[in-house]
Amino acid sequence: MIEKKLNAAEQGKLWATYMGNSMATRVLSHMLAHTGDQDIRKIVKYALSLAEQYVKEIQDILIREGYPLPEGFTDNDVNMDAPRLFADEMYLHYLKYVCKAGLNIYGIAVTLMTRPDVREFFKECLNQATVLISRVNELMTKKGVAVPAPMIPYPSKVDFIKKQNYLRGFWGEIRPLHSLEITHLYDNVENNATSKAILIGFSQVAQSDSTRSYFLRGKDIAARHYDHLNTYLQEEDLSSSPVLDPLVAASTLPPYSDKLMVAHKVDMFSMRVRTYGNALAFAARRDLAAKYAALILDVGKYAEDGAKIMIQHGWMEQPPQAVNREALAKSKGE
Repeated sequence: MIEKKLNAAEQGKLWATYMGNSMATRVLSHMLAHTGDQDIRKIVKYALSLAEQYVKEIQDILIREGYPLPEGFTDNDVNMDAPRLFADEMYLHYLKYVCKAGLNIYGIAVTLMTRPDVREFFKECLNQATVLISRVNELMTKKGVAVPAPMIPYPSKVDFIKKQNYLRGFWGEIRPLHSLEITHLYDNVENNATSKAILIGFSQVAQSDSTRSYFLRGKDIAARHYDHLNTYLQEEDLSSSPVLDPLVAASTLPPYSDKLMVAHKVDMFSMRVRTYGNALAFAARRDLAAKYAALILDVGKYAEDGAKIMIQHGWMEQPPQAVNREALAKSKGE
């Protein structure tokens, strides 16, 4: 049976997955070359094999379609001779960080794909990413570096909300955080701890003043967001993820190109818009909802400024897009 042509959702998700995993192959190949712990080395190697597999499978789909292959990221974007930028433990935090993004992308893709071969590809990606994050969490627990979500007591009975002050957050009697608010605070504190450490490393090895300034600004944003969200947990004596700054090596030799590092942070801060949006959807307290709304604007502006740097340097590859019908009509009349 002849497959239908790829629709916009299929083109877009395949393109984004190709770009993300071509980046991952470069990042993980350097990490693998500088991993001393054999348990961590094994899981980094597995993650790298998945990224390489996804790139190859997307290439096969696009070649069959006669579709131009994205350039993505190449061997020019990684320097295998550069020393390690992070400690072995940081590789586990990094894998957890990017797995969250992958699960989000693949999970949404499965719901949108109508062509059987593309849907099966994303189902495979989702299943394998689930296996990877499970292995990462298990190894983090084994190594004693996992920080689980905070503990709260079991409720003694089923109860219902009776007063409108349940929604308060700025004044008057403010209720304790509920479990879903705690969940997303914990998740976003963890994300910002990881992001800050990555940005410290990137700022040390950036090759241009503009990208270095961009990474330093991102580090400050991640630090502020970490503090803002962590304060909510601390005020109720709940545990959260520690900072990971000590896991950054004292190296100034770049393992990755500025192009790759800026693209990496644009992608991850764009994903932060989604994680904050998810958290906002479950924030019933007005103070917490307002905080997330402000943080979304913050990370959105940062991602936009990163995109401007990439466009300025000719680094930003254009995703598939619709036809500009108005421009076509005008060109016909000229």
